[in-house]
Amino acid sequence: MKSVPLGATGLAVPNVTLGVMRIGGKTDDEIRTLVRTARDAGIDFFDHAAVYGGALHGAEERFADALRLTSSERAEITLQTKAGIDPAAGYDSSYEHLVGSVDDSLRALRTDYLDVLLIHRPDALVEPAEVARAFDDLEAAGKVRAFGVSNHTPLQIELLKTAVRQPLVVNQLQLSLTHAPIVAQGVAANMAGLDQSAVIDGGGVLDYCRIHRITVQAWSPFQAGFFTGPFLGSPDYPELNAVIDRLGKQYGVPPIAIATAWITRHPAQMQVVLGTTTPERVAGAAQGSDVPLTRAEWYELFKAAGHQVP
Repeated sequence: MKSVPLGATGLAVPNVTLGVMRIGGKTDDEIRTLVRTARDAGIDFFDHAAVYGGALHGAEERFADALRLTSSERAEITLQTKAGIDPAAGYDSSYEHLVGSVDDSLRALRTDYLDVLLIHRPDALVEPAEVARAFDDLEAAGKVRAFGVSNHTPLQIELLKTAVRQPLVVNQLQLSLTHAPIVAQGVAANMAGLDQSAVIDGGGVLDYCRIHRITVQAWSPFQAGFFTGPFLGSPDYPELNAVIDRLGKQYGVPPIAIATAWITRHPAQMQVVLGTTTPERVAGAAQGSDVPLTRAEWYELFKAAGHQVP
């Protein structure tokens, strides 16, 4: 499996990761099989969030309960989690919430440290100085080694950077072949009357992340839209699936690998965050890490997904 830089940390991580938001109802054996399949495919990076799993920290607890990692096993993997959502009140990036959420995540995951902590959603009431104080204290205590954000625009990141001392090394953003505004808008820039050219991501977030060495993590890589169902095999996308199937046969990989490869082929060196709990889909998607799509193939998929290349 290919590796990509984790922001400005100097660390290399796999370009396909496993998100475990849906393991709350899985048995210990099912979770162990899922994780073992991921590890066998070269995935040693696991994405969590405080709100995954039905109850707060539910998925984190299930992960830890099922795996019961030794200290040496813990050192072999990268654990990332997200904080900043209060299901009862909304978004909360206050000092108390961030620090408290991390402490609860550490207890749930049965670990002394997090490799990466992300602010899950932009908080309209954010106080950058409070975020900075939380990051400083968490880093000084050895509880968090690297920091980032999720679903943030360039200016929202710049606002945090007015106070935050640590480099923000990740921005987790929704991206798939059919949900690709962070890519498609730039392709259609300066085209009057074309909806695709409209700026809806805060303006060039993908280019911004490349410039500032922020690793983009692509969530929902197989969703047609915002949790509207997958495009793979969907009758709503016959042209796209025909191209995916043809390229899959050409490269000797399942269709899900081609959908993965479209993201990993991009020179931004993004990570694909898999949300599936089906081991076979994890193994298949991971094969896309090494599929060397040509420029012509990448653009053919892009156009078949409904995007315009003026």
